[in-house]
Amino acid sequence: MSHFKKYLSGILVTILLALLANLLSCLIPYNLISASVIAMLLGMLLNPLAAKFTNLNYGFEFTAKKLLRVAIILMGASLSFKQVLEVGKFSLFVMTFTLITAFGGGHLLGRVLKMNWRLSSLISAGTGICGGSAVAAIAPVIEAEDTDIAYAISATFIFDIIMVVLFPIMGRYFGMSDLGFGLWTGTAVNDTSSVMAAGYAFSDAAGHYAVIVKLTRTLSIIPVVLMFSLINQHLKAKDNLSSEVSVTEEDYSKVKIELSKIFPWFILGFLALVIIRSVGLISNSLSSNLGSISKFLMVMSLGAIGFRTNAKKLAKSGFIPMLHGFIISALVVIVSFGVQLLLGQI
Repeated sequence: MSHFKKYLSGILVTILLALLANLLSCLIPYNLISASVIAMLLGMLLNPLAAKFTNLNYGFEFTAKKLLRVAIILMGASLSFKQVLEVGKFSLFVMTFTLITAFGGGHLLGRVLKMNWRLSSLISAGTGICGGSAVAAIAPVIEAEDTDIAYAISATFIFDIIMVVLFPIMGRYFGMSDLGFGLWTGTAVNDTSSVMAAGYAFSDAAGHYAVIVKLTRTLSIIPVVLMFSLINQHLKAKDNLSSEVSVTEEDYSKVKIELSKIFPWFILGFLALVIIRSVGLISNSLSSNLGSISKFLMVMSLGAIGFRTNAKKLAKSGFIPMLHGFIISALVVIVSFGVQLLLGQI
């Protein structure tokens, strides 16, 4: 019992912050800024005060790491493979190109800008998959710093705010159909709340298509998390070898990865709930309730990350990561539009 008590105060603080963030999000028109982003920003703002109460750190760390994994697992209950079939082949085709753009372009641009590969990867994940949820899912398997997580979410958040305003204007300018605009918004805008705001600002039908496409994008978390888990372990093994004397290229080629030790087991829970939901064993009401719990835990987790993030230290990352996020996000927008143009969906 005493072991649990040391976590309790920090967990309770993140619960209060999550409640406040949800309230503020509801007060903002169209829920333009998601509760997760608000919680993280408020946590960062309160970091100097929270740092004075060291007993809170246990609960913050537990929420930021353990409860975050629970949130990701429960997120699977709101997704279904049927959604992929409902949206159709066009969305999957477009998403293939946007994901390649986000991760391929993000990797190359990160190297050109000489960025930390973890931060570069998180920004690419947030841009290519689903904003804060993807960043949160990938961060544990690549052992990202809290500052990297905060910066990645901030970069995608700022771009989303701009796109929520511009997307409906551009959609009407190009005379896009509801389906075309829904596909464009669902594949190019990051956070779910921003997708909904932009989609329904165009039309109800476009908003419906956009949300389905966005949820389908979220399924790509599964292979991406596995891929980054392998990459991180491989790089760590190479770093360990490089610290030894007289290491040859042959030694590098013999680097072995023990999958059982690095496999992100929480992703199996996520996948299991997706499958259970797909075969109809989870009712719509239960799916909605589990989805709500997942979102609240996600808000708590990102709030805890905010509490653990020093804004001054974050500012030292400079302008480069923000530039990286804007360029990759813009490329994804252009590629999504271009592919649909070639397919005749615009």
